[in-house]
Amino acid sequence: MSESSGILIGVDLGGSNVRAGALTPGGEMISWRETPIQAALGPQAGVQRISDLITSVVADSQQPLLGIGVGSTGPLDRERGRIQNPYTLPGWEDVDIVNQLRESFHVPVAFENDADAAALGEAWQGAGRGALAEGLPRLVMVTIGTGVGTGIVLDGKIYRGVGGMHPEGGHFILDPTGPACYCGAHGCWESLVAGPAIAAFARQAGGIESSQLCALCAGHPEQIEAAQVFEAARQGDALARRIVDRTADYIALGLVNLIMLYLPDIIVLTGGVMRSYDLMEAHIREVIARHDVVVPARQVQIQMAQLGQQAGMYGAARAAQLLATASDA
Repeated sequence: MSESSGILIGVDLGGSNVRAGALTPGGEMISWRETPIQAALGPQAGVQRISDLITSVVADSQQPLLGIGVGSTGPLDRERGRIQNPYTLPGWEDVDIVNQLRESFHVPVAFENDADAAALGEAWQGAGRGALAEGLPRLVMVTIGTGVGTGIVLDGKIYRGVGGMHPEGGHFILDPTGPACYCGAHGCWESLVAGPAIAAFARQAGGIESSQLCALCAGHPEQIEAAQVFEAARQGDALARRIVDRTADYIALGLVNLIMLYLPDIIVLTGGVMRSYDLMEAHIREVIARHDVVVPARQVQIQMAQLGQQAGMYGAARAAQLLATASDA
């Protein structure tokens, strides 16, 4: 594939919005656009909106199209190129997006889980870019926000499970006696460190009435959110600080498990909860250091993501590039 001509399109499809970016094969973002996906209008209308967005970005670049990559909110069926997501895209069940885009644009179309696409983007042009002097890093990306998602990149390619499925690192078990999760387990990572889990624990904690949390939630403990817990901790509130330290413990233990399993060059952190990483970093690194016995855990770099909301577009475009290169071989 030529590095000097042509563009790759990376599409990042979420439950509310869809973004499309035009990138050079070398990884430079030329232009990008965003529009509401309006999922309630139905999948065919949504696929048409995606096609129209791609068309407009291609027109912006005025270069030939080499390939399209789509990173989509899941669940999805990669092997068949179909979205199966009545959760964040209501009514989008068994939607054949890959064939429709391939027929419209006549180029290879790659299809990935959005967490995997973001991880691939960070490995290619984000936090992972400088992790190694040569070659591509072994990278694990962890997103902690409303939920917990993981994406794993080994030897420059997305790691896949059986049937090409996306592994769910957010649902490995840390505490079997912990809170119930919608996945059917108790004490999985997501149920302990995601934003809703932090808020739920704070609401049940004793001593809220004498805590700064009470003021931040206007005297309504049942309305406490994770962001208020972190804000109270910044203000020196003792209860909030204990909740943040508990969260940091569980985040660190989850990272230790990932380190033991994959021993990556770098772990990249992102998501709403990680905006308060500075409050937890020392605690997290201390826990990881305690496990530097059977593996060199302290040699694993821990960094914040660098590409922000564009990570999915970068990763989807990279997936398209890898697919097009494989097709040319």
